[in-house]
Amino acid sequence: MNATVASAYRSRIHPKKFALWAACASITMMFTAFTSAYLVRQAGGNWLEFQLPQLFAVSTAVIFVSSLTLHGAYLAFKRGNERWYKGLLLSTFVLGLSFLALQYQGWLAMQSIGIELTTNPSGSFIYVISGVHAAHILGGMAALVVALIHAFALKYQVTANRTLRFELTLTYWHFVDLLWVYLFLFFTSQS
Repeated sequence: MNATVASAYRSRIHPKKFALWAACASITMMFTAFTSAYLVRQAGGNWLEFQLPQLFAVSTAVIFVSSLTLHGAYLAFKRGNERWYKGLLLSTFVLGLSFLALQYQGWLAMQSIGIELTTNPSGSFIYVISGVHAAHILGGMAALVVALIHAFALKYQVTANRTLRFELTLTYWHFVDLLWVYLFLFFTSQS
């Protein structure tokens, strides 16, 4: 293989990374459609205005911090700091569970103020959009479980395969984090 071909081959994106980015683009289009439908339906009338419960702001902070802890775990993994890598990875998992619990508590808070799933389209949209996002968080939690198994069950090694798996998990987790921040800002700007 000559140097030009070898250089071009090395500069290609890994197929798994490409697949993840394509999936993220698809998810982005879905949530863009959701928020567009929200705006169209809001303009149609019969729209109940209410303030999003404060728990959603707390959950936003939690998921943002979880992105920071996962990024820290990745850096510690790459630098050979096994203790920080495992601790921050475990912290990310706990923060992810906390985010889901806070989302659920936020839904309960909406119910307590009379915003049920079927009360008004404004509440329905928030339940559905945040619920679909929570399903994507569950996918990220599954990836974190695999990362935790690798961290605690396998001998610590920085290999190309383990680095790739971690990078895929990191990319997806950052994506669902930024997606929620966008959704939270969208919801709060509309109320």
